[in-house]
Amino acid sequence: MSARLPTYEDVIKASTTLDAAAYRSPVLTSQTIDARLGAQVFFKCENFQRIGAFKFRGGYNAVANLSAAQRKAGVVAFSSGNHAQAIALASKLLGVAATIVMPNDAPAAKKAATVGYGARVVGYDRLTQDREQVAGDLVERQGLTLIPPFDHPDVIAGQGTAVKELLEDVGGLDALFIPLGGGGLLSGSLLAAHAISPDCEVYGVEPEAGDDGRQSLRSGAIVRIAPPTSIADGALTLALGRLTFPIIQQHVRDILAVSDRQLVGAMQFFAERMKMVVEPTGCLGAAALFNELVAVKGKRVGVLLSGGNVDLSAYAAYLQAKV
Repeated sequence: MSARLPTYEDVIKASTTLDAAAYRSPVLTSQTIDARLGAQVFFKCENFQRIGAFKFRGGYNAVANLSAAQRKAGVVAFSSGNHAQAIALASKLLGVAATIVMPNDAPAAKKAATVGYGARVVGYDRLTQDREQVAGDLVERQGLTLIPPFDHPDVIAGQGTAVKELLEDVGGLDALFIPLGGGGLLSGSLLAAHAISPDCEVYGVEPEAGDDGRQSLRSGAIVRIAPPTSIADGALTLALGRLTFPIIQQHVRDILAVSDRQLVGAMQFFAERMKMVVEPTGCLGAAALFNELVAVKGKRVGVLLSGGNVDLSAYAAYLQAKV
């Protein structure tokens, strides 16, 4: 993997690569939310993307840019679910063998989908084993190419295409709320927003239990935390990446954190009022907005809903929860 930081030119290139593969996900609005906040809010619905999450963008872009030798040898990725499905489907579409390292407690629906796309799944204990080491062993023993979930130039560039589309569809924004785990989506979004709508204030949003990004931004250096516990399973990273952090540090307005209870409230709103399924991680940006962690009255606001993959039994419990 190159250590070169991606640029907006890479996002443009990724957009061309993805034209024939990714969906241009819809942008939806809610009169209820607009009235409540006194703002114009635009939801970029990546829960309707292929594999049900934005991760397809970065995964496909990374696999598409492999050399012929790398494609022949195959790829390996580590992921709690959405990146796993992205690499599995992208590899299937491009004729590449894929191995995915997934935590044993990954949502069953995400694991089943990954296998359904033709990937081989290797399990590990998220609390006692290092997924990067597990994947690294496979690279060393089997000659596979590692495609990490966020700290990769092609992955970052691919993720940035979602906000590029949003801004092309709705025009300039005053504020933008983006889910944050390892920073691939946020850093790619920042590249697009800075180039297209430079006055837009971009906020990363992560779970309170895993606020390594917020700590890193405050301290000026990457902070690594112990394995966190949150219903936002797609954002339970231990640290930002060496590529994602400098982009975030340079361009982000702030990093916010929300509770699991606030995530459930956002999930309930989307189900009841907008008739769509959004997974907990996908609700991070919306939860920050709904709970008014930033004042947005009179502003044009974008929210990226990053995915909709959630076990139905867990989803039913979330909808019934009292918040």
